[in-house]
Amino acid sequence: MCRNIKQLYNFEPHATNDEVHAAALQFVRKISGMNKPSQVNEEVFNQAVHQIAHISQHLLEDLETSALPKNREVEAAKAHARAAKRFGV
Repeated sequence: MCRNIKQLYNFEPHATNDEVHAAALQFVRKISGMNKPSQVNEEVFNQAVHQIAHISQHLLEDLETSALPKNREVEAAKAHARAAKRFGV
């Protein structure tokens, strides 16, 4: 899976439409092998991003869990600590 696609489920506050769209864009880029599609492929590329974002939003809304929501700031701090350990920053 693309490392740029982040988990969006079970966070407080919930994922925004922009976050879902960004994840869908990364997914379509990954599976198509295109960072920016040619003009001839732009319409189908953008349609795929839209459709994946739409169904992903429904997925996030319909999932159920008994786990407490994660805190975005705490998870970001954990990721930063992992990156510092990995890259020595």
